[in-house]
Amino acid sequence: MGLYSENFLQEKIHIHFDKSMYNKGETIWFKAYVMSGTYLSDYSKNFYVDWFDEKGSLLSHTTSPMFESSARGQYNIPEKYTGRFIHAKAYTNWMLNFDTAFLYNKDIRVDQPTAIKARPVAEKQVTTIRFFPEGGDMVGGVTQRVAFLATNQYGTPVKVTGALKNSKNELIDSFSSIHDGMGSFSFYVFSGETYTAAWVDEYGASHTSNLPATGKAGATIRLKQLNGKTIFIISRSEDAAGNFKIFNTIAHMNQQVIYRSRINLSSTASGSGEIPTNELPTGILQVTLFDINWVPIAERVVFVNNNDYRFEPTVKIIELGLNKRDRNKIDIVVEDSSFSNMSVAVTDGGLLNDSSNTIISQMLLAGDIKGYIHNPAYYFSGNADSVQQHLDLVMLTHGWRRFNWTEIVNNQVPQITHAKDTDYLQIKGNVIGITNPKPNQLINLILQGKDSSKQFLFLPLSATGTFLQKGITFYDTIKIYYQFNGDKRLTDRAIVNFQNGLVQAPAKSFSAIAPSPLSMPLSPGDSLIAESNKIFYADNLKRDKLSSVVNLEEVKLKSRVRSAKDILDEKYATGLFASGDAIQFDVVNDPFAVSSTDVFSYLQGRVAGLQINNSGGETTLSWRGGTPSVFLDEMPADVDRLRSTSMSDVAYVKVFRPPFFGATGGGGGGAISVYTRKGGDVKFEPGQGIGFQLLAGYSAYKEFYNPNYTLSPAGSPDTRSTLYWNPFILTDKRSNVSHIEFFNNDVSKKLRVIIEGVNADGKLTRIEKLLE
Repeated sequence: MGLYSENFLQEKIHIHFDKSMYNKGETIWFKAYVMSGTYLSDYSKNFYVDWFDEKGSLLSHTTSPMFESSARGQYNIPEKYTGRFIHAKAYTNWMLNFDTAFLYNKDIRVDQPTAIKARPVAEKQVTTIRFFPEGGDMVGGVTQRVAFLATNQYGTPVKVTGALKNSKNELIDSFSSIHDGMGSFSFYVFSGETYTAAWVDEYGASHTSNLPATGKAGATIRLKQLNGKTIFIISRSEDAAGNFKIFNTIAHMNQQVIYRSRINLSSTASGSGEIPTNELPTGILQVTLFDINWVPIAERVVFVNNNDYRFEPTVKIIELGLNKRDRNKIDIVVEDSSFSNMSVAVTDGGLLNDSSNTIISQMLLAGDIKGYIHNPAYYFSGNADSVQQHLDLVMLTHGWRRFNWTEIVNNQVPQITHAKDTDYLQIKGNVIGITNPKPNQLINLILQGKDSSKQFLFLPLSATGTFLQKGITFYDTIKIYYQFNGDKRLTDRAIVNFQNGLVQAPAKSFSAIAPSPLSMPLSPGDSLIAESNKIFYADNLKRDKLSSVVNLEEVKLKSRVRSAKDILDEKYATGLFASGDAIQFDVVNDPFAVSSTDVFSYLQGRVAGLQINNSGGETTLSWRGGTPSVFLDEMPADVDRLRSTSMSDVAYVKVFRPPFFGATGGGGGGAISVYTRKGGDVKFEPGQGIGFQLLAGYSAYKEFYNPNYTLSPAGSPDTRSTLYWNPFILTDKRSNVSHIEFFNNDVSKKLRVIIEGVNADGKLTRIEKLLE
């Protein structure tokens, strides 16, 4: 187990979407969080989502860089999409090494206003019931608890009542579901006997089902939680074989062994033990029973809830505006001193809203359990005994197995075919057609983005003709011009293959999609809500186009009055350096610049939160608890290099607030980019001896449109259903307040604010607030 916990910790994902239901043509905005156990994962740098239609055909494959174990992204629903939902499958490269049942899967509702009346009001329900003996198998000669779960064809729970009978049709016990189609009963199991259940579902249909076959004599385990302890009881058949007289028990959580014991039942048929759980983190505890030869024979999971998993931000309403295009101001305050990474969505308060699974229920429960759990957030709604009893039924009726005990006992480890993502994008490839390249042979690359920005790389070829550059970050596609240093003729003879180092779209463009609860017709109440939401659909397909027109007009307006900083930014900044949240300094036209000894003395006190300390001839930087990355002409540099750059050679400085995705590691401390003066841009014209190829990077990302009606109160009708979306709300000890500002649309009378996030200690938060 130590080997597993040290080298094979598995990741789990939660995604915060900006809302619960979308219309065709809209953008799905999302923020993904990745953890391993109860801590943030540092295994991955890249995040992937495959988007499927409701029939399982692949619509899109999107990729995003990760920052602080999280990633932002978006997906544009096709304007002519006709399905009732879109299925999102999310993962990291590391997760593909393990059971695919633990990949993140989510069905996202898509409303079809024009077809809503054509949907059937009711469909014939087909109910199935499954029985789950506690410990795993039906064992003869012991009293055993059996749980059950009844669902319809879409996986949603169904109420049932029934009777348990033996092979002689004698009544053994009666049963009924007590919560979400789940319940349990206990009875003495006779070896060799068969048992059936006659039951009736809530639709009035009668059924008969067989219980699992009764195995030969053996042993089983029962678990119960009591006062900070997990009590386990081992029971064996009187005539069990010799290997069922002495038992080994192991309990583990998050792939860490927290308890082990050996129990001798040579002279008795049952025994018990206690596992202290009051000091454990909240999560799933797995207890496995082995025979004397360490062969696993029974297994049970329980949920330990020590209520230690939250951190609590405060939401302060500074200015509330519920009238047409009113301004709203909200402060998010985190008193905790740990670094916090959150996302916030503000939507119309009347939208259809699904809060059945939150970051808390996903990371602590649903992400560690196989199969669909109905309304997992309910199990974190309170500490009532009934809630805990219902949660234990979930533990009895859902699988948990992130590794195979037989493999562990035989010292077998998982076959790792997908390495950890320790880098962001890569420019890597191989050259075909050149044998035995000469020593120190270089391939010269020019990376040109769609915005005509350029980056130059000079990479050595290995003896086998391969080359590699790590730590590159770019979005959409770039054009790579290449030429072999010293011999341009090689370009015409060689074939160069480029790769970006990312996981590519699935080879199969189809995936089997499990029956979805979203395939069911909306309830009467939800149908009324969806009908009222049509006001947001009316202008939906036009909104992005209108926004593009407005943005274009704004760009045209600004182009007439461009400042010196705008001109410098256009001249010097490229790629990721040309965007982002940055403070700009026009050094050329600043009369105080020449009096500064270096760029750090120039910036001293000019950027709120940026700490620059000069002591003992050394300069240290700090911002929001991290260290800013530094660049000289967009190439990574160090503090000494920037200190030695004369201010007379500096033209322009950009200081990027955290996070800055152009930096290695996600730029958690922001970045300082210094540009030296130049006469003109570098020009490059492809010609003889120069080839090029296109290479895809991360999926293109557009910023969320947040209008400012203070500047332009009039304009086209505003029916935005998502009024504000920010995937990165970051706080720490020095800066524990985040200010957000947005404007209402033309129609919303109440607003819903949802905040989710995680801090550096692995604590989670979920806040839902209705403003009216």
